[in-house]
Amino acid sequence: MKALYLESIGNLSIRDFQEEMVLGDADLEIEIKRVGICASDVHYYTHGRIGQFIVEKPMVLGHEAAGIVKRVGSSVTDFKVGDRVCMEPGIPDFKSKTALIGKYNLDPTLTFWATPPIHGCMRETVIHPSCLTFKLPDHVSFGEGAMIEPLSIGMQVATMANFKPGDIALVMGCGTIGLMCALSALAGGCAKVMIADLVETKLDIARRFDGLVPVNITKENLEDVVMQHTGGWGADVVMEASGSAKVYPDFVKYCAPAGKFVIAGIPSDPVPIDIAQMLTKEVNLVAINRYCNVYDRAVNLVASGKIDVASMIGKVYDFDDSIEAYEYVAKGGSGEVKVQISLE
Repeated sequence: MKALYLESIGNLSIRDFQEEMVLGDADLEIEIKRVGICASDVHYYTHGRIGQFIVEKPMVLGHEAAGIVKRVGSSVTDFKVGDRVCMEPGIPDFKSKTALIGKYNLDPTLTFWATPPIHGCMRETVIHPSCLTFKLPDHVSFGEGAMIEPLSIGMQVATMANFKPGDIALVMGCGTIGLMCALSALAGGCAKVMIADLVETKLDIARRFDGLVPVNITKENLEDVVMQHTGGWGADVVMEASGSAKVYPDFVKYCAPAGKFVIAGIPSDPVPIDIAQMLTKEVNLVAINRYCNVYDRAVNLVASGKIDVASMIGKVYDFDDSIEAYEYVAKGGSGEVKVQISLE
């Protein structure tokens, strides 16, 4: 079968996937129909590494996917050939201590699609554990199914933030993850979510959604906007989804007393945090790592229409044009939230 390989920095190729694929008793073989291009995929393409994860040999990209069950392992009873599904791309050791305390996403032995040296899903078929595979209702498209992965990050943020009905929140960064955090916050009970960015085209996308308040910080003072929308109290929860170190010196001033600061973005370098300022407000600092036990709930919210991910899908390229798609996204695209690749 064909697969999209990152051969080296800036060098992609479509060629045969020749590694052995063994269907375990509890596994599914899934025919891939749609794959999203994530910023991490692009970063590996342009830089060859993210932190400690270095691409040292050719690797298949992609971890946001949906498809159709093609084969079923002998012990699998809850799936059948032809089921439409999406897949949670991180595979932990479910006997690990982190899994036993309910935090399998923190398992140090967890393997994750398209994180070196693990191959991703930008190929015709994959073998995947059935317990990390989720059925899609017939009215949920493969494109929406491939959006469940980034939405699950927003869902994890909302879960860890523990929103109360009527909370007012702020999201720093209006990229894919920032939007997913904002929409998950609304679904989790927030009355209003401000979302801040430097790029007007990103904020234009946020304007499509009721309950979101876009803030262009090149034109407006963010603290003034936050205080205006909270009666001078501050945001109950501030979510960091930009990865920018510039957020950290000032984030406490946007937080309400006893508020939370939830970190989803990954800064490239160590960042300064004013602990004394945090103490004066008893701000809770919360860090999240991908997601845990939220994939099914993300599917439910999309299926119910409570979260609209379809409107965030921009250009869709055929698999044969995958290299062109990556080049397009690496150059900045044209303001889409998500570019996807179709194998349908």
